[in-house]
Amino acid sequence: MSITFQPGKLLSLRGRNWIVMPSDDPDLLVIKPLGGSDDEIAGIYLPLAIPRDEPQETEFGQPTGSDLGDISTARLLYDSARLAFRNGAGPFRALAKLSFRPRSYQMVPLVMALRQELIRLLIADDVGVGKTIEALLIAKEMLERRKIQRFAVVCLPHLCEQWQQEIRDKLDIEAVIIRSNTQARLDRQIQGDTSVYDYYPYQVISIDFIKSDNRRDVFVQQCPELLIVDEAHTCARPAGASKSQQQRYHLLSRLAGKPEQQLILLTATPHSGKPEEFHSLLGLLKPGFEVLDLPTASQPQRKELARHFVQRKRGDVEKWMGEETPFPKREAIEWAYDLSRQYELFFDQILEFAKKLIASDTSKKGTQRVQYWTALALLRGVMSSPAAGIEMLNTRLSNLAHVALDEGLAENGENPVQDSEFGFEGDNTPTSLLEQTDWSSYQRQQLRGFADQLATLSDLKHDQKCGTAEAILEDWLSAGFNPVVFCRYIATANYVGKLLVPALHKKYPKLDIQVITSELPDELRKQKIDEMGKAKHRLLIATDCLSEGINLQQQFTAVLHYDLPWNPNRLEQREGRVDRFGQPAPEVKTCLLYGADNPIDGIVLDVLLRKVREIKRSTGINVPFPEDSQSIIDTITKALLLNPDRKITRRREGKQQLAFDFSEFDEALSAKATISRKIEEAAEREKATRTIFAQNAIKAGEIEADLREVDEAIGDPFAVEQFVTSALNNLFGVQVIAQQKKGCYRLITANLPDQLRGILPVGEIVQISFLSPTPEGYHYLGRNNRFVEQLCQLLMANTVNRSGKRAARSAVIRTRQVAIKTTILLFRCRNVIEDRRGSQQIVAEEMILWGWKGTPQEKEFLDQAEAKALLASVRASSDMSLPARTGFLENELKLLKSFEAEFDRVAEQQSKKLVEAHERFSSLMDGKRFQVVHPVLPMDLLGVYILLPEGEAAGGSA
Repeated sequence: MSITFQPGKLLSLRGRNWIVMPSDDPDLLVIKPLGGSDDEIAGIYLPLAIPRDEPQETEFGQPTGSDLGDISTARLLYDSARLAFRNGAGPFRALAKLSFRPRSYQMVPLVMALRQELIRLLIADDVGVGKTIEALLIAKEMLERRKIQRFAVVCLPHLCEQWQQEIRDKLDIEAVIIRSNTQARLDRQIQGDTSVYDYYPYQVISIDFIKSDNRRDVFVQQCPELLIVDEAHTCARPAGASKSQQQRYHLLSRLAGKPEQQLILLTATPHSGKPEEFHSLLGLLKPGFEVLDLPTASQPQRKELARHFVQRKRGDVEKWMGEETPFPKREAIEWAYDLSRQYELFFDQILEFAKKLIASDTSKKGTQRVQYWTALALLRGVMSSPAAGIEMLNTRLSNLAHVALDEGLAENGENPVQDSEFGFEGDNTPTSLLEQTDWSSYQRQQLRGFADQLATLSDLKHDQKCGTAEAILEDWLSAGFNPVVFCRYIATANYVGKLLVPALHKKYPKLDIQVITSELPDELRKQKIDEMGKAKHRLLIATDCLSEGINLQQQFTAVLHYDLPWNPNRLEQREGRVDRFGQPAPEVKTCLLYGADNPIDGIVLDVLLRKVREIKRSTGINVPFPEDSQSIIDTITKALLLNPDRKITRRREGKQQLAFDFSEFDEALSAKATISRKIEEAAEREKATRTIFAQNAIKAGEIEADLREVDEAIGDPFAVEQFVTSALNNLFGVQVIAQQKKGCYRLITANLPDQLRGILPVGEIVQISFLSPTPEGYHYLGRNNRFVEQLCQLLMANTVNRSGKRAARSAVIRTRQVAIKTTILLFRCRNVIEDRRGSQQIVAEEMILWGWKGTPQEKEFLDQAEAKALLASVRASSDMSLPARTGFLENELKLLKSFEAEFDRVAEQQSKKLVEAHERFSSLMDGKRFQVVHPVLPMDLLGVYILLPEGEAAGGSA
């Protein structure tokens, strides 16, 4: 078969019309059903020349008298056609295939990516702004432009399922998860020796699986063209890094060293306060950036980095390009609790023990450091919960072997008591510290005694911390909030769950309470969280295994910090799980729970967390952890613990209460001042960085016109709402009842066509919404939702085939809204878009509304806006008989046959508009990517609508 078919042309094959799609192989004819989805794309191997599969060029049939109908349904035909498009003609190719409409500010990283020949981006927008969406938008755009064929997401193990779901929901792409428990199964599905990294086009990979020496080299060699690295800060190269982080960094540095590798790094906390870590990330973008000192960098150097680095706070994006992004309002409070008398006496004893432990041996610096950390671990563990203290003091110590002191840990300056910079593995009690300590037999006996005392305090009566948490949670639940409780230790999380389940079930019998820690497999964590969304009242108790990267905004609306984080980054990461874009609730609550008579809590709260929150409230900036804040905490804590002669208690309202009044201690005052100065310096540095890298140089107006035209061409969320509700109500007789909340409806499923019924959730009444974020309890319907897609295809198929409930392809009415006969034509136009070299082609579709007043020869033409406005508003003012309507239509159709050259001119004019749009976009892209647009002629004439003024003679043309 030697026929050459032009992309965009219509073919007739097996009783259907097909569109010719671009093909890289001249022997392979790639076709897609007209009005069909990408899932129905097929290929014909032309050399086989099978007679029944011999395609024939064809044209779309014009409307006839059999298509006459109600003009109000013409708008449904227009909308069903454009909402079904998956290949938009505008410069942004991906938008037609997304299941959501990105916020305008989320287009900025895409613009940055398109400006680069080789994508190297660090996207560091604030927690909850939408970095996942921004990265997936870039990936989809590159796929649609055929710049890449494959991409992979590299992430922490517990985020794999979430990324897989995001890719499925937002891009309608099925990615495979590659990690230790899936690789064998994936290997079995592959024939031959091809590796999983080369075989599967879309991958989500655990970084801790792929970083190992025996897998890294194969992956580096065979990985997809585009890599997205989530939580990239966990892969930085810090001084004295653990082997785990060094392996992660080594993997990324190898990948970044590949000259053709495209790389997108995502993190909300790129700067942990340690410059070497931040610079190691920048070096992955471009080697020269690793030695770039931003405060002293020249303007050209900063400008060059700004091409690869975007960092915006919420205030930068809340109202961008006239579009308001509904972030929830965060109400942050603090809540103090007092120790019970028994817990207070216990704490006095453990504090005295800790002080003596620190002062017992100062002969070796390493020994003293470990003993100091041991004291901190003891205090932090027993004040977290009795269970954490018991695990530390009893369970592990009972089997303790004599372990030699690991002085290497101490000499390296690592502090395992301090929260890690990002804390994603910080939910285990640091019992290794105690195992490294050379305890005397008397000290061991004391520790066992402390464990016995803690066992008697493990109830709500004696543990007022847990009792206070219960009161806070009851208050939140009664107000309709669904809380997450974050604990530092696994033992604490399990303990809190054990005490709160019976206590809260008394008031809320159906309350779903779950405890999730790193002990649970990643898949089970996600399953439990998803199932909790079905309950009206729910409470999640978790460790920091859920504080990073996990999206909890659909199920939860409040965060209680049961244990204070010793790192401001961890505070923001925890709260960012619920306070983020996509949170349907207008308000979220957060609470810092602290001991009023716990000096450690007092120091962390007063010196670190309050200062950071004050800066966040006033500037909107999350302050990274100052570089030497760990040593500052050491200094303050030593001021309270190291001097046995210093008075540490005072009388307050007749009660002995531990003091953390910094005015009493010179060392503490100095350390507090140093912390404040360091935090303020970090805030100023961060403020300056945000100013440079907020990408304010990309003006809203530069992409506003293109986004507006895309919305017009393929339909915005409001168009989806109007189409679905009108088609179901007015055409198919399905009740869709508007709710008080705008964009939300109750859909009665009784009269739904069979092909639509099974797509929606089961039930006689389904609550649907066209809003994103979607209110709780509602099922979201976006333009690429399968229900919307099937509704469009059903209406279009019925209309073209003249069967069932259908729209009008033609109408003739009398109306007072026109003074002269007016004809509106509805065209479907296909355009072939190619790069300047002609090496790549894309078929794009759009709808054109056009027409004229009087006769075409008078050349009083309607443009798209006029024709659309008229079609949307016109109403019949009197009845016309069917013969009269048929006569007018037949006369007009005869006229159209002699006017085909004018239709081609309309198509050419539209192609010029697209060329202008691409030139405008090319200018934005530094003029590197100008593309040519060719219309495919003739256009498909979908509809003819004739509007007659009152008094028009019957049966003829004007």
